[in-house]
Amino acid sequence: MSKRRKSQSEPRTKVRDIFVARPFEGLTDEPEWVALRELVPAASARLTLKPEIIEEYGDRPVTLSTVLPMAWPAMSRQDGEVFIGLQRHVQSGDVSRDLAVAILAGLQTKPGDPVSVPALPGEGQRLQDVLVDGPLEITMQDGFEYWLDTDQLQDASVKASLERANASIYPTVRLAAAKAAYWCRIAPEKGHVRWVLAEGEDQALDALARLSAAGELVLREDTKFAGMFRAHGLLVPVWDIPGEPEAADWEAPLADFAKRYQDTLAISEPLDAAARRAKQGLIGRQLTLR
Repeated sequence: MSKRRKSQSEPRTKVRDIFVARPFEGLTDEPEWVALRELVPAASARLTLKPEIIEEYGDRPVTLSTVLPMAWPAMSRQDGEVFIGLQRHVQSGDVSRDLAVAILAGLQTKPGDPVSVPALPGEGQRLQDVLVDGPLEITMQDGFEYWLDTDQLQDASVKASLERANASIYPTVRLAAAKAAYWCRIAPEKGHVRWVLAEGEDQALDALARLSAAGELVLREDTKFAGMFRAHGLLVPVWDIPGEPEAADWEAPLADFAKRYQDTLAISEPLDAAARRAKQGLIGRQLTLR
């Protein structure tokens, strides 16, 4: 038998993709992980590796970034720091697994070398296995200069690429009134408030339906409930707001709504007819982010 025929007859190992509907479940800041992946254009957070990971792969700083140049999954800088990108072109059915593989691949890559990350990593360690869990210390960024070493910033072509990336950033502010809530201005006359709810979809949807039936789903009179995203097992209500007021002007309205929402979550009775109708209306205005 020829070598060609022999190789063709050998069974190929197929990597099995695994779908996880709520990949960040179990992490303290699950809603923030979802927000940084789906809503925020430019932000970063330093991650802490578990001691056993440091022992096996070495102690290098690891930084989470909303996005990296050309949507790379990971980057190993000349100074030894490893970056991983949440928003990337290719991913498997388990985002947590993808990010863990990106971290480990970055740690195994020499500083300054490109990082090779498989599109379908298969079974193995996830973020929950690799990181010391805790609140994310998020830094909102006005530009993507934090990607680069000081020497790289002197390169003219790098500067040009950076300017194009920075031009894509729309003003975004992390609000203090609720965890994983963000204000953004998408046009001079229009903005959004987006809030990633921490509760599971069913519980959150019932609470929003009760508020909708009671006419209490808006932030204030000049706002409109635009609909919801479904993202990684969580709901993300979105409000249309006027563009002129700054982010700080929406802290109090969001705080008021957050209290109404928390109070409504405590209601355990079945939905009444009005709330059931409102629930169907909300479901019809959902958009799933994948």
